Parts: sequence; C-alpha cells; structure tokens
Amino acid sequence: MDALIDLVWPPTAWHWLTLALVLLAIETMLGTFDLLWVSIAAGATALFSAFAIIGSNSWQGQFLFFAAAAVGLVVLGRTVFADMRKKDAEHPTLNRLMSRTIGQRATVIAAFANGQGRVRLGDTEWPAETTDGSNPGEGASVLVDGTEGNGLKVTRAGT
Repeated sequence: MDALIDLVWPPTAWHWLTLALVLLAIETMLGTFDLLWVSIAAGATALFSAFAIIGSNSWQGQFLFFAAAAVGLVVLGRTVFADMRKKDAEHPTLNRLMSRTIGQRATVIAAFANGQGRVRLGDTEWPAETTDGSNPGEGASVLVDGTEGNGLKVTRAGT
C-alpha cells in the first residue's frame, strides 16, 4: 500500500500531464468544451510544477495554481470563447451544393416546353422546371427559386 501511495504522492509534472491528457480525451468524446479548459489548466499546472521555483511548487502550491487556472479558464471559456459552443453552422450551405444555387441567375440553354428545360449556371448545365408555368426561350435569363432532386426550380428573371 505504501508503494502505491509513493507512486502517486506527491504530485509531479507527469501526474498533471496525465490528468490533462485524460481530460482532453474525455472532452474529445463529449464535445462540451468545459473539460477543455480544465485540461488546459492541468497542462499549465504540469509546466508550473516542472519549472516553478522550489518551494512554490509544493503540492499545496500546485493545487492552488490548478484551482485558480481551472476557474479562470472556465470563466474565460464561458464568456470570451462562448461562440465555440454554438451549434449554428457558420456556413449553412457547406456540403449542400444545391442550396447554394438558390437566388442565382442562370441562362436557358435549351428552350422550355411544358415548363421543362435546361439551364446553365456557372459552368454546369442543370435540368430545370419553371415555377410560374412559363416557357422561356433559349438565351433567356432565369432566377433559381429552389431545387428538387438534382434539378432547379426557376422563374423568368426581370430585365
């Protein structure tokens, strides 16, 4: 039993580094960002215990440094870095190519018949269907209103 106590007491830089890595691994699985700050505090405490002036890096000093760093970083994380916790996508159309076409102007490359035709948007040709029932001719300009499958829903563009 004494050998086990001698292994873990007093805490060293290696103990704090191990705690930091364990907390970081748990944070990776949870994704809450709360344990991230505590993990960083444990890593900072590892540096403190390794490089602090002898006497200030006693186990009491290490725990005091860890507590202050953890509380400070959690508060900082909850206030200054609060945006990291948001679930909203910064780019709502990322990986959604079809959504990016809405609102863009396309050119008719095959005249519409019965509301069906083909348009060129950028360097890509798309099957298209008019939403207003019109049949624009070749070369006409249309606006993309929506998408369905791999086709575009378009309406005649004003000049």
